[in-house]
Amino acid sequence: MLIPAISFPPANAVRFPYSCCFCSGLVSPARMSRLQVFASSSQEPSPPATTPVLEAKPKPWLLVGLGNPGKMYRGTRHNVGFEMLDTIAEAEGISMSDVSFKALLGKGHIGNIPLILAKPQTFMNASGESVGSIVSYYKIPLSQVLVIFDDMDLPFAKLRLLPKGGHGGHNGMRSVIDHFKGSRDFPRLRIGIGRPPGKMDPVNFVLQPFNRQERDELDFTLKTGLEAVRILLFEGFDKSAKFVNTPKPMEQLG
Repeated sequence: MLIPAISFPPANAVRFPYSCCFCSGLVSPARMSRLQVFASSSQEPSPPATTPVLEAKPKPWLLVGLGNPGKMYRGTRHNVGFEMLDTIAEAEGISMSDVSFKALLGKGHIGNIPLILAKPQTFMNASGESVGSIVSYYKIPLSQVLVIFDDMDLPFAKLRLLPKGGHGGHNGMRSVIDHFKGSRDFPRLRIGIGRPPGKMDPVNFVLQPFNRQERDELDFTLKTGLEAVRILLFEGFDKSAKFVNTPKPMEQLG
């Protein structure tokens, strides 16, 4: 009696879980590999991993007051820019004790807005050396650089906030513009000190201290300037300029 031969699948064949006329229950490793590739390619692709975007830190505002260093110039007309910076620093609790970039610096915030206060110590006519270095190092846009200085063309204790302009014969502003590569596109707060009386030399006039009545008026002006800076930072240039350039009675900010 003949016993039919039993055929075994090749050793390298594997069983495929599906039964159909094409597979006959057995699939070679090569075909299995192709099927696995097909199965994996038919699945929906996984979404690409997202990299969190880090928000850039906002650039600080730079508030610059122009003046001359040293006790002999303290309280003089040419130093009202320094006095405005001191008023801001005191009101906002910002220390001005750091010495960098040839300036007395203070770093802090008004609300959540970062700012740098700077009083150049180069003497007035070379103010741009200090201011230019600060702007370059911190990469501050000129639209966020407010320069505060005295102006003989304004009546005493009057303020004017302008978006840009020339130096108007002011040597400190001339130096700043030169170190901004000639750009005049930065805001400035002018503080009026009036014209010299009679034929007094303007140089002697700007180095004079204030009398008692002038000091009272100037203190009011500095309070107005402080409020103008706050409006500038929080509400923008136009609202601040409107506030500054509108006459106010002295008791309004008392």
